[in-house]
Amino acid sequence: MALAAIAGTAIALPQSASAADNSQNTTTPIKHVVVLFDENVSFDHYFGTYPKATNADGTPFTAAAGTPAVNTLASSGTLTTNPNAYAPKRLTPQQAMTCDQNHGYLPEQKAVNGGAMDKFVESTSVDTCTGLYGSPGLTMDYFDGNTVTGLWNYAQNYAMSDNAWDTTFGPSTPGALNLVSGNTHGGTAVDSVTGTAVPTSTSVVAKDSAGQGTVIGDPDPAFDDCSDKDHTSTSNLVKMAGTNIGDLLNAKGVTWGWFQGGFAPTTPYAGGATYAKCDATTTNVGGSSVTDYSPHHNPFAYYQSTANPHHLAPTSDSMIGYTDQANHEYDLTKFDTALAQGHMPAVSFLKAPEARDGHAAYSDPIDEQKFLTTEINQIEQSPEWSSTAIVVNYDDSDGWYDHVAPTILNGSTDSSNDTTVCTTAAAKVGVAGGYLDRCGPSQRLPYLVISPFAKQNAVDHTAIEQTSTTKFIEDNWSTGRIGDQSFDARAGSIAGMLDFTHPQQREVLLDTTTGAVSRIVSTAATPTPTPTPTASAPASSTPTPSTAPGAGGGTGAGNGAGSGTGTGTGTNTGAGAAAGGAGHSVTVGDPRASGPGRLAFTGSTLSGEQLTGVAAAALVFLLAGLALIIVRRRQLRQQR
Repeated sequence: MALAAIAGTAIALPQSASAADNSQNTTTPIKHVVVLFDENVSFDHYFGTYPKATNADGTPFTAAAGTPAVNTLASSGTLTTNPNAYAPKRLTPQQAMTCDQNHGYLPEQKAVNGGAMDKFVESTSVDTCTGLYGSPGLTMDYFDGNTVTGLWNYAQNYAMSDNAWDTTFGPSTPGALNLVSGNTHGGTAVDSVTGTAVPTSTSVVAKDSAGQGTVIGDPDPAFDDCSDKDHTSTSNLVKMAGTNIGDLLNAKGVTWGWFQGGFAPTTPYAGGATYAKCDATTTNVGGSSVTDYSPHHNPFAYYQSTANPHHLAPTSDSMIGYTDQANHEYDLTKFDTALAQGHMPAVSFLKAPEARDGHAAYSDPIDEQKFLTTEINQIEQSPEWSSTAIVVNYDDSDGWYDHVAPTILNGSTDSSNDTTVCTTAAAKVGVAGGYLDRCGPSQRLPYLVISPFAKQNAVDHTAIEQTSTTKFIEDNWSTGRIGDQSFDARAGSIAGMLDFTHPQQREVLLDTTTGAVSRIVSTAATPTPTPTPTASAPASSTPTPSTAPGAGGGTGAGNGAGSGTGTGTGTNTGAGAAAGGAGHSVTVGDPRASGPGRLAFTGSTLSGEQLTGVAAAALVFLLAGLALIIVRRRQLRQQR
């Protein structure tokens, strides 16, 4: 069995639930980072005309006044005057299921054409495919806010970057590896059955004498039973040497997990020379049944130290985030479980089932939107929201057009895999560590930060990349750097999207189908006048929902289908009101009775000021009663 040959019989377990937990020891108020890592989208493919949508179909979108300038197809003029063979065209919601584009390491370089950005049609465009939408020059085309409504609304209410990059050229696996280690070098191809090294394999390139080199394609990971289609294929697998962010978090005693759709096996591991199988499926909007789990989208399975080869479940839900037999790798549903039970790990990476990860051909922006809004809504409505930062980022561009030429920061001189955009840069900026075929950055990708600490309706122009997320995690939990030429050392900071002085005290909740803003909930404690004491209701009484208008209001940027009502009701919250507005409402008061200055009571929520008033009134009542008793006793003595 290959896995046994590679991994031996045990994996080191450096952390457990009983070990020192340093998850709360952070350098910022952020105690939880959740990374939603989706698939294959360039920045212009989703935000090419932001913040202006056509509004001819799909979900209506109107941007807030004062939305900041963004570097897009529209603002740059390349929407109408473009150097490529075809000009960009708008894709409608009905055209959401498209052909997958060519997004290989070399074709993406050819599309850039030395920085001229004029060979996308010839190099990456796939215009026809069976059963999906295609058209000439498809790679140039883009969606707007009538289709990717949810992401546009998140950008309106939180922060995004228009200068975030794929760390290197290439497809999904290099992007995933760069997210967790900042390094695509250190790979060794191995036989899927015996686990022995295969020095002649093309799964790894630019190899040294020991057969260790760089990953530029999508080989499956060596430490995964479900690789090679549940080991029904004999393609070479790849194992990675070196350190990843999971190793650093383990060493620091910080809870973390990788949560992926379809990770729970449909056929469990039975011991010995057997394999778990991962055959769960989800049906996309096009009606196709798609296998949920993709091994090469799971970066931690390439590293023996952070792999869960047999897809074992945690020994208990309380161990999610800690090291046990699951070794920090879980099914996506386990994140939902941990969140619901109040023990979300400090760092969580979420990967959608394939039908909902946004990857062209088998997924689409509509299915992706359902995944994003469902997960983000439940995080925002959890007690942990007040200390959480959500990052939405992508593994690669899929070869979709983006008009901004990259500034290459790390070159490469491999004549078989590199064009002049990388070889010329090598003479100027060098080749880090001499590790070839790690050329980049390559293309812009969407990057959003959704958090109480995210600036509202803000666009940051600081140059960042996939490994910038890694760097923030390292800095926030003081783990130190990964080393061995990891790109975490060069990565830009996401601090420009954050504001720790003026945090947002609200939840922006989106409709999971349309992406429209459904409601905005204030999480700020709202002082109210001290009430007049009244007799307590019997314990068995049924609380009466409040229908009084809430004390206050507000508005949220962005737009969605539907209409506000101008008033609202609060059930068991004391004060709940909706402010009129197109497609959204605003609720005042925290309905979870767990926000600042709140204590939970059945049928009501009392603020700290209310509790003080009630206590004072009760004390006066008690003293008055004692005074009456004393007077009555004196009267009785006089009568005697």
